[in-house]
Amino acid sequence: MDSKKRFSNRVDFYVRYRPTYPQAMLEHLELVGALPSGAVVADIGSGTGLSARLFLAGGYKVYGVEPNAEMREASLEFLAAYPQYEAVDGSAEATTLPDGAIDLVVAGQAFHWFAVEPFRAEVQRILRPGGQAALFWNDRPAAETPFLYAYEQLLKQYAHNYAMVEHRHGKEEKLAIFFGPAGYQTANFENILTYDQEALIGRALSSSYSPLEDDPNYPFFIQGLNEIFDRYQE
Repeated sequence: MDSKKRFSNRVDFYVRYRPTYPQAMLEHLELVGALPSGAVVADIGSGTGLSARLFLAGGYKVYGVEPNAEMREASLEFLAAYPQYEAVDGSAEATTLPDGAIDLVVAGQAFHWFAVEPFRAEVQRILRPGGQAALFWNDRPAAETPFLYAYEQLLKQYAHNYAMVEHRHGKEEKLAIFFGPAGYQTANFENILTYDQEALIGRALSSSYSPLEDDPNYPFFIQGLNEIFDRYQE
């Protein structure tokens, strides 16, 4: 499936159940000088606006570059309270943004979809001198608790494309190509999530690899989610 259309039938789940990003991440980017006063941010693969909202709430102008029309429309509704937000019909490899217009390029939960070398060239084109790039993910530990282990096994059993799509695969190699000889720094921030049963199912179905209602695996996947919720709820 074309990655630009992969989430079209999951927009509602995405808006309602995908996790946001921690305030500590924004503060870290400010601390290291990636967000000077009045910075302009390009959020690439911005989806429904979850990552853009963090920067908008911090007072920054954000261009949300998103090739999926349904996602762009959802972002305009989700971020209607922020006049500093502008949705852009573009892709990681062809943002349509002007040369040298951006202080910080970000990609939340999206870099693994990009063609790395064309994206690198596009970032170099749109960044101002001294501009920076920040790539971030909400990473779920695969087996840190019995619940997480059971959830991981459920995905492996019923989500056909999980092994192929799962974004940790090959990430280090792609990051090395993108950042080049200068290298990059990493930082980790705690982002604790609490789900009720409905939200757990919605979060699972927001992932592109999870089976939807027309998939024969769907009833077994939902049954498995209900079972592990009942087993491990607190």
